[in-house]
Amino acid sequence: MNSIKAYENDILLQLDFLKSFKKQKTMSTNQQKNILFSGSGDSLISSLLAESFSGGLAKAIDPLDLYQNKGLAKSKHVYFVSISGNTITNIKVAKIAKKVAAITSHSQSRLAKVSDSLILLNSPNSGIFTAGSISFLESALTCISLVKNITIPNISLFKKAESSAKKSKISKRIFVLGNHYTFPIAMYCAAKFYEILGYDVHYSRIEQFSHMELFSTKKGDTVIIFEVKNIHTKQLGNNLKKIGINVVHPSIPFEKLSQVVFCIFFSQLITLYEAKNKRKKECHFVTAKKIRDVSNSMIY
Repeated sequence: MNSIKAYENDILLQLDFLKSFKKQKTMSTNQQKNILFSGSGDSLISSLLAESFSGGLAKAIDPLDLYQNKGLAKSKHVYFVSISGNTITNIKVAKIAKKVAAITSHSQSRLAKVSDSLILLNSPNSGIFTAGSISFLESALTCISLVKNITIPNISLFKKAESSAKKSKISKRIFVLGNHYTFPIAMYCAAKFYEILGYDVHYSRIEQFSHMELFSTKKGDTVIIFEVKNIHTKQLGNNLKKIGINVVHPSIPFEKLSQVVFCIFFSQLITLYEAKNKRKKECHFVTAKKIRDVSNSMIY
């Protein structure tokens, strides 16, 4: 099985997974004030979602920043999010932190072995090396449920995201915009475009885009807006269209967790359909061996 097909299979596995997902016990307000979530790549995105849904009580921090500011690690309870459990920076910080919990798919990983407690992720997957989809959804929902008592959205969101993604037309240069809850998913969407297609993609908060990234846009670029259709976002979309920017603005749900899950599905599906349209069989990061070698040498 090629990696694009495996990616598609993992996306579809999420439908049954959502029905069986088991939430974590939500931490108290006082506990959350003493918590740091940390991770890299998709795992940092899960950490940022925990910060957003905690109302800012829990904090998300880059593991290298945490390692270089060791006082933070020694005074907080750190939840490390790492699917592999073998990211070297996480492991270095875990060895010096006051108290460590590992959120990982591998109970025998190096991170799990140096942690005080373990939250084991066990979502199924195709078994093929591909871009994170179902593993990310599980880590995101796990982190959110640690800080907020949640109700898992109905899987009908998948069909809505699928319909929106199929109708969306994109270019090779893309800007993805998000709000307090969806900005982490704007990061996730950009990451999927990097990993699957190798496209030039930028992510930004909606307000900041008009102050900064907007000035680097060119006619024909695409802007994806992860926010409900309101006066502000409609005005932004209309203004961008007037200067030749392609705007993709799907109908985002109002409920916050539904926003996040919808945008996750949309991010996965729009990259999948673009890969299929380009007749790609393998993800970009699979074929870009020299780049992957640099990545692996820095991560592990």
